[in-house]
Amino acid sequence: MEEHKEKILNVCNEICKGTLMETLAIEFVDVGENFLIAKMPVTPKVYQPDGVLHGGATVALAESVGSAASYIFLDGNEFFVRGIEISANHVKSIREGYVYAKATIIHKGKTTQLWEIKITNEAKELISNCKLTTIALPKK
Repeated sequence: MEEHKEKILNVCNEICKGTLMETLAIEFVDVGENFLIAKMPVTPKVYQPDGVLHGGATVALAESVGSAASYIFLDGNEFFVRGIEISANHVKSIREGYVYAKATIIHKGKTTQLWEIKITNEAKELISNCKLTTIALPKK
């Protein structure tokens, strides 16, 4: 995995051009044997009206990193990956800096996958804990 790390991150970042991920300035920054990490800046662009990170932006980050992880770990050339269920518990607010989403596989089935996505701030404090179920559909 280590020798392919840069290539995987480049592919993930490249396919995000012109998408919601680019709009939210999501950048994939690390990958390992069973995880993928992305970061997103917390700016007024992703605020709710009272000036803190919007839960919807947090969930968009979580689904983006979880779906990208499924794409990487399931061979995206063979399958379409779609999120089919997501839940989020927001436990702390944030007004500035970056949030980091780390998607870790809980269950890697042939058809469905279950991901835990922890959203943390730069001090590694938990902002949100998310769970994403993805489905792999054959491209044939």
